Amino acid sequence: MQAAQEVRVGIAGFGAIGKAIARRLDAGIPGLRLAALGVRDAEKARAAHAFATPPVYTDIDHLAEHCDVVVECAPAALLPRIATPVLKAGKKLMVLSSGALLMNEDLVEVARAHGGQIVVATGALLGLDAVTAAAEGTINEVRMVSRKPPIGFAGAPYVVKNGIDLDAIKTPTRIYTGTAREAATGFPANLNVAVSLSLAGVGPDRTILEIWADPTISRNIHRIEVDSEEAKLSMEIQNVPSENPKTGRITALSAVAALRKMAAPLRIGT
Repeated sequence: MQAAQEVRVGIAGFGAIGKAIARRLDAGIPGLRLAALGVRDAEKARAAHAFATPPVYTDIDHLAEHCDVVVECAPAALLPRIATPVLKAGKKLMVLSSGALLMNEDLVEVARAHGGQIVVATGALLGLDAVTAAAEGTINEVRMVSRKPPIGFAGAPYVVKNGIDLDAIKTPTRIYTGTAREAATGFPANLNVAVSLSLAGVGPDRTILEIWADPTISRNIHRIEVDSEEAKLSMEIQNVPSENPKTGRITALSAVAALRKMAAPLRIGT
């Protein structure tokens, strides 16, 4: 029997998360190959890391031509530009900026029309398998409490609009309560975890979220409570921030794990 072909992986964006994923792929994962990077400045990207097997350097508009699956690691505003050519080519797109999906729901129809697929990686969250299972039954309520050091919310539109002085926060302070949909707009670089949870469960308008700026912690902490007819779930994860304080280190590892599943002969999890 012929062995399965290796999966050609492209990465859109070469920031902290994109670099971490690229290095893992370059180090070698059976069945996967880093085929291309979609970047603004190819020379700068080449200088940032010496790959054992250099990928193709291109822009995000032409990334799909070189790949079977593209991992989106770019600013949320670029999602439509990254996603459209990938999905129209009938290929897979792994989305890390899941909050941007709520502003670009038409991308699901593009995927359906052309045989593409959007994959939302678990990211800095846990328990999504259990939540998706519970959603096959009846979920009554989903709540999430997220805590980050104040610096992790720097530049968030909600913070800027409401004039929240993050430097003045000296004790744990709740800065937001509302739905996951509203949070996706107000904290586009921070709360992809909440949107992923909502998409797995009862949707962004029924998933309730609290956000705390907490100067007493050094990790990004997310606690989830799910009340369903089939099970009650209570989960907490404490993520070590990456080079980008808005994102946990485990986000890149989650993407790598999801990619590994695409090529593995044995797949664990939903």
